[in-house]
Amino acid sequence: MRAEIVDRAPGLSVRLKLTLSYAGFIMVAGILLFAAVCVFYLYFLPENWISTPTGDFWIARSRLLSAFTPFVAIVLAFLLAFGLVGGWLLAGWMLTPLARITAATRLAANGSLAHRIRLPGRTDEFRELADSFDDMLARLEAHVAEQQRFAANASHELRTPLAITQTLLDVARTDRARDTGELVDRLHAVNTRAIDLTEALLLLSRADQRYFTREQVDLSLIAEEAVEALLFLAEEHGVTLQTTGDLAPTLGSHALLLQLTTNLVNNAIVHNLAEHGAVWISTSLHPGTVVLTVENTGHRLSPELVSTLVEPFQRGTERIRSGHSGVGLGLAIVDSVAQAHAGTLTLTPRPDGGLRAMVQLPRHA
Repeated sequence: MRAEIVDRAPGLSVRLKLTLSYAGFIMVAGILLFAAVCVFYLYFLPENWISTPTGDFWIARSRLLSAFTPFVAIVLAFLLAFGLVGGWLLAGWMLTPLARITAATRLAANGSLAHRIRLPGRTDEFRELADSFDDMLARLEAHVAEQQRFAANASHELRTPLAITQTLLDVARTDRARDTGELVDRLHAVNTRAIDLTEALLLLSRADQRYFTREQVDLSLIAEEAVEALLFLAEEHGVTLQTTGDLAPTLGSHALLLQLTTNLVNNAIVHNLAEHGAVWISTSLHPGTVVLTVENTGHRLSPELVSTLVEPFQRGTERIRSGHSGVGLGLAIVDSVAQAHAGTLTLTPRPDGGLRAMVQLPRHA
């Protein structure tokens, strides 16, 4: 939703305000200086420091003050003009970096996120602001590019089951003699996949937006819950599950952290050896952090391939789907949930084959 624009009355520019401030300060300083001189000469010097033909000191002081006042007015007028002109030039020079930042802001508002201020010179308040703005633009540009890539991949993934459904419906409409039971089974499978993909997208969006209630949870209990739910899948694939570890208290959403753990264990079971595979799930307690580690046997993976596995719709089998390969969002959801809980996900290939996934979360007393 677009932000509401506040209707503000026009006011003085910052440059004009600074100019008036400089000129006003000079005028006040000049008046105080001349007042101090007058007080000193007229009140603190001896009465005989000035003489008149009549010898009256007070008449002499009055005449001196009358002669001194026009001179003071001329000097103050000069100081006012000097303060206005000099203050205008000085304010313009001081606000030059702000003008560059404003121009960059307008370009960013029009969609040009590739522009950078790159303000030269030594560090000061304006340069810190410009550097922070450049860093924000870089992060925003990367986020927008990631979202565009994600939207393109999501559209592609959603188009596939829809296209298959359309094809099956066309076949059912043109070939009346075809067995409808087979078509219904295939439509059911395609529709189930579309539902799974939609739910995964909603879960990923929920984790990215961080709209969830935080409570105290124990990762070791969540790991046991996830393993118990996936025992049937492990038996189906002939994979052995081993769970060990310490109490791992943290603060977060039980549902999201359970989804994180389930995705890691499910990924470790599915992408494993064809026979005699194993998965090790462990939790550990460290100063300031708790760690959930999921390791599995499997084929050797290159570091280059492992570094791309957290990207949405990226699969370790070069996007070739198997019966339980999922929708390609498992590790992306894990990464988003970990970040939403101020944690990190680290993926490393095991030397003997397989993958080691380690999630670090803040420790809660």
